[in-house]
Amino acid sequence: MDTDKKQLSHLDAKIFDAKAFLRTVSTSTGVYQMYSVDNEVIYVGKAKNLKKRLSSYFQKQHIDRKTESLVNHIHRIDVTITASETEALLLENTLIKKYKPKYNILFRDDKSYPYLYMSHHAFPRMNLIRGKQSMPGNYFGPLSSAYSARKSLYLLQKLFKLRDCTDSYFKLRSRPCLQYQIGRCTAPCVKYVSEADYAKQAAFAKLFLQGKNQSIIDEWVKAMEEAAGARQFETAAKLRDQISLLRQAQEQQYMLTSRGEVDVIGFACAHGMYLLSLLQIREGNVFDNKTYTPKAQQGLSPLDIITAFITQHYLAQSPEQWPTTIVVPESDTELAALVHSLSDMSKRPISLLANPKTTQKQWLMLAIKNAEEALSQRLQERLTMQDRLSELTLALGFSSPVNRVECFDISHYQGEGTVGACVVMSEQGMEPSAYRRFSIKTAENDDYQAMREVLTRRYQRLVKEDALLPDLILIDGGKGQWQVAHEVLSSLALNIPIVGIAKGVTRKPGFEQLWLDRHHSIQLPEDSIALHVLQQIRDEAHRFAITAQRKQVRKPRSHSILDDIPGIGPKRRRALIARFGSVPNLGKVSVNELTKVPGISRQLAELIYQHLH
Repeated sequence: MDTDKKQLSHLDAKIFDAKAFLRTVSTSTGVYQMYSVDNEVIYVGKAKNLKKRLSSYFQKQHIDRKTESLVNHIHRIDVTITASETEALLLENTLIKKYKPKYNILFRDDKSYPYLYMSHHAFPRMNLIRGKQSMPGNYFGPLSSAYSARKSLYLLQKLFKLRDCTDSYFKLRSRPCLQYQIGRCTAPCVKYVSEADYAKQAAFAKLFLQGKNQSIIDEWVKAMEEAAGARQFETAAKLRDQISLLRQAQEQQYMLTSRGEVDVIGFACAHGMYLLSLLQIREGNVFDNKTYTPKAQQGLSPLDIITAFITQHYLAQSPEQWPTTIVVPESDTELAALVHSLSDMSKRPISLLANPKTTQKQWLMLAIKNAEEALSQRLQERLTMQDRLSELTLALGFSSPVNRVECFDISHYQGEGTVGACVVMSEQGMEPSAYRRFSIKTAENDDYQAMREVLTRRYQRLVKEDALLPDLILIDGGKGQWQVAHEVLSSLALNIPIVGIAKGVTRKPGFEQLWLDRHHSIQLPEDSIALHVLQQIRDEAHRFAITAQRKQVRKPRSHSILDDIPGIGPKRRRALIARFGSVPNLGKVSVNELTKVPGISRQLAELIYQHLH
């Protein structure tokens, strides 16, 4: 039960059931996120066919070492279905930049996607840019490829005739360049166009990049009619050609259109289980997708669940993070009033769209499809877990079914920072919300006494609160730990089966001894499903205990004497250490020296001096 990193090496491989997962995966285009046992995103990928691509990870032949390492650390996989391969490409890029998965860094370059950039200048420049967006100006994108970026820039030059030359080149020109000769620039470098006229064309280009093409067409149609009325037929013909070209561009535009910040809520229900999918649309493209399973579902309508979700989800965030539009499958007066209240709180309009049309309808269908896909996987996992728990009941020879298991482990490092942990498994799978950790108060260096304290505190409380009791208690340990658990339950008059799981002589997975009573133990076959269930929950308890123990030990070691001084926060503490190097050095300086540190007043300097002396 000591905290040894090597004991965690086989953890993740036994937790993820690839066969069960692949049976539920869609064949649609989309993006997948792979998570470790610590709920950390370790890989993000895209696929034209999700099922085919994900299946390739779990083939035993032709797998390289890096992929094998990735597969061994998968705890779960989330998928997001997208409307196209381009959308999947851009969402993958967004998620990689957001989570920085370690296996993406190993497997592929985290390349930056191109943007169209319009500079802040009297005569703005339009060109392509990659990397950091550090220069002042407007950025439009990301674009799906360099080809589409170049084609978009070519289209902009034909439509609005904006320059693409550098500022230094622009200043040194004494005559028009080739771009002017072929009709792609109005030569502002030699004053062939006024600043006002050029600014108007730049404004049109912004509207185009924001998807507001109709505003430009309306303006040009009006100008064309005025030119024709004034018998300026050449000007009218040029405007006619521009309008025609812009109408064609509407059909083949490669840019991401800016449609504000939209959250789309999809809903799915099957076999008494509900699931919500939150699709976040930013700049006209899928930014992220998350799924949520309501805890209380009985007697609630879909509209009740959506209303409760919106309340809890947005009130847990700052108003600056709220979208400008929320799209839902249906609405009523209560939901409309709720969104109106959110608008008042954020001091900006937030609109609610129920059963929308056009583009928003496509987004809503996509959110619903993602919810249905995730729900199908959850149902499959639940059925699989029921089968596994049934195998466990059969293997242990119990007459009553095992539907809920609680596992206990004790962790310490050379007797320091002893912590007890309890994890819970049910038909729904592992239930992190039911996990509990215990700081040991009675016995710092005695595993048996620590186990006694944890079990006593746990089941005294459950009995007192008349809470749900487990069908099986699993103890990480052998005969001694089993005996302690038996004594605790007997003192509380509880009749719950106890199993102690002890590592065999070789301490390798698959050779565990299972203690069902104080006199004898059994050993299940290495490929037994029941044994795999016990290993999974035991390893999860071990991981949870180690994490808690490390925090327990790290907390006092990271504490500084400066933390005890009123008025000294992280920023001032860093400033003091940066100037004087260490706390002992601080004790050697005078009050006058302390006041030279930014943010340290005379009064605070005297307080620091007194505290350190």
